[in-house]
Amino acid sequence: MFTWEQTTGGVHRALTGREGGVSRGAWLGLNLGLHVEDDPDAVRENRSRLAAAVGAPVVYMDQCHGAEVAVVDTVPEVAPSADALVTTSAELAVAVLVADCVPVLLASPDGVVAAVHAGRPGLVAGVVDAALDAMRDLGASAVDAVVGPSVCGRCYEVPAAMRDDVAGVAPLAATVSWTGTTAVDVAAGVVARLTARDVPVTWVPGCTRERDDLYSYRRDRTTGRFAGVVRRVAS
Repeated sequence: MFTWEQTTGGVHRALTGREGGVSRGAWLGLNLGLHVEDDPDAVRENRSRLAAAVGAPVVYMDQCHGAEVAVVDTVPEVAPSADALVTTSAELAVAVLVADCVPVLLASPDGVVAAVHAGRPGLVAGVVDAALDAMRDLGASAVDAVVGPSVCGRCYEVPAAMRDDVAGVAPLAATVSWTGTTAVDVAAGVVARLTARDVPVTWVPGCTRERDDLYSYRRDRTTGRFAGVVRRVAS
């Protein structure tokens, strides 16, 4: 189920892959996205398996490619419209769903954790900084980050104007593709924003478009979503 996981400092962080699920067809495996035309019953079973694996209910977002942050302390009836979830509760986990965007898992020794969906529009909108600000408003004096796999800059060709838009926020995100055309490395931009805020980063390697064990929208179009999930646990 997990392609990477770590428990340290009272926090469990993990990244899922395609193994361990019941979805079929284009969504084969552990698809956790309810919005991608997969069988809802299969997705619910996949989500149940993830909750069992992390030992707590998992809260998801209705992701909007913006910079809205939702603070949760219980499982809401309706997924909040946001691109970052923050909690101080040890009774639930928070998750981000991706299939090329950057999953960011934040944690503080002060008992605040967050899951962030950082796509290209969200990076430009400031979702990373918004999540950090919300955590610090809740008492997080220090934060560290895990940045999961996403589409790499060599595989993310974009028009020059779009690249320049991202570079205005994170200059290190400007790059070129495998064929030398203008491209964006969103993860590099995310890491740059975190570093600028003095947040130590663990960057988990891997390009979603190049890895068959991860879902990739740019590669397959019709596909599932994998997750980054974070939860407070007993040390």
